[in-house]
Amino acid sequence: MQGNLLARHSLAGMWATLRSLLPGRADYSALPRSWKQDLLAGVTVGIVALPLALAFGVSSGVGAEAGLITAVVAGFIAAVFGGSNVQVSGPTGAMVVVLAPIVATHGAGSVVIVGLMAGVLVVLLGLFRLGRAVAFIPWPVIEGFTLGIAVIIFVQQIPAAVGSPEFAESPNAVISAWNAIQATTLDLALWSLGAVLIVALIMVVTPKFIPVVPGSILGIILMTVIAEVTGSPLARIGELPSSLGLPSLPDFAGVPLGELIVPALAVAALASIESLLSARVAAGMANTGTFHPDRELVGQGLASIGSALFGGMPATGAIARTAVNVRSGAKTRMAAVVHAGVLLAVVYLATGPVSRIPLAALAGVLMVTAIRMVPSAAAWRILRSTKHDALIFVVTAVITVTLDLVEAVVVGIIVTVLFSLRAWFLRNRLIEVPLPEPARSGDDRIVVFRIEGALFFGVADKIHGLITSHPNVSVVIVQLSGVQFLDATGAQILADIVMQLERDGKTAILKGIPAQHRELVMRVGALGKLRHPNHVFEDFDLAVAHARSHITREDAAAAEGLPRPFFG
Repeated sequence: MQGNLLARHSLAGMWATLRSLLPGRADYSALPRSWKQDLLAGVTVGIVALPLALAFGVSSGVGAEAGLITAVVAGFIAAVFGGSNVQVSGPTGAMVVVLAPIVATHGAGSVVIVGLMAGVLVVLLGLFRLGRAVAFIPWPVIEGFTLGIAVIIFVQQIPAAVGSPEFAESPNAVISAWNAIQATTLDLALWSLGAVLIVALIMVVTPKFIPVVPGSILGIILMTVIAEVTGSPLARIGELPSSLGLPSLPDFAGVPLGELIVPALAVAALASIESLLSARVAAGMANTGTFHPDRELVGQGLASIGSALFGGMPATGAIARTAVNVRSGAKTRMAAVVHAGVLLAVVYLATGPVSRIPLAALAGVLMVTAIRMVPSAAAWRILRSTKHDALIFVVTAVITVTLDLVEAVVVGIIVTVLFSLRAWFLRNRLIEVPLPEPARSGDDRIVVFRIEGALFFGVADKIHGLITSHPNVSVVIVQLSGVQFLDATGAQILADIVMQLERDGKTAILKGIPAQHRELVMRVGALGKLRHPNHVFEDFDLAVAHARSHITREDAAAAEGLPRPFFG
């Protein structure tokens, strides 16, 4: 009977957990009052997302088509199943940085399989309730990560910006840029750089004069018209699908799945980190309720799976598009759904004109986007904060650019933990405490040491030397109530201190052993080294009184010419 009750209780708990990770009516409770704002915000962010979706698809090596499919499919699924009311998802610059080397090494077809694998992993992370892990990523790591991504995105656009987009196929963005610069011709470079500058200028100027219209859209339209009228040699996006095909599983035949496990892990880690960071930022910007981190992971994982089934790329929450969504007045996730609908309309109604967009124009959009991603204000604050935080920021950014995004985050966290532990451990102090008044004869032969902070392998030897080398004393009281951290080495050193004092003819008294450390102190035998079991006290005044009684007895024995007495 009791077993059946426990089983039912367990099943009820599992269902409640699963239910919290699925969509519900509460997601749209504000829609009757906010549908106009959501509709306007969705259209706005859809227009903003179009050039970015195309550009990120091209930059990753899978093509503009995949970027557009990802924005539509993943944007819709993440909006419905995700844990944020205002998050907008799709292809992002950070994901491009990870995917470009995968495409260069394993081919564009591998991205679909990597997306499926990574999507499953992200869903599992959400089901195992690991969404709140993003809270453990330190601020300098996040900003260094962002700076590194911005640098890579900018460098990745150089081949298209100088008219040699075919060189953007190396796993290393710097090598691709250098090869493209060497291979380009002056005429092509001038056309391409001119397109980049025109788009960049319009993106910078438009917000000042026409803030309601995205500068990226105006810049791309103008540059496309110029390219068509003049018959320029600029490379174009090329043919795009005029409809969204049916979902299908990729062909796994001949695919080296073992070689794609590590890339899939990297994509899953990045998708989780970036999406949760974006959702957390959005929750701080919008008064639309907090976000559910575990549900967000489930939603993003399903979005990447859905995108892969339609031939797209892995998706993440997009901080820039989410910010546009919030600033445009979005209140519910319907705005992100509308954004996906706007992009879907482009697929069915406007792929012809879109296919004529010059790649250099998209490069200009991403170069400006990369510059805007640079966390200049945050970087300045970090660099002026502490040396440790500045070093963590720089190390994370450098590793992001030179090695790998996920490795950069891991290394940044490890370095942060090491610095934090070092700072915490080095807070330990050894203080010589004066004896309480009134003073008595022989007090000069009693010394009290208070250990504060940590007593561990890094400082224990130093403390041992300071306590045992104190001259001309008969009784040493070691006060331990301020010890917050104690490891086996520290406990052993404490035993060695007691043994050394007793060997030198000094009486050791321990005061205030914290309850959480008492068992460890007993295990290593520190208490057994004391001259008498009574030499452990909880009260400071009693410990001092006992020490003074030792001095009185020693003086009495010396007056009678007797040896130093043994007593407790």
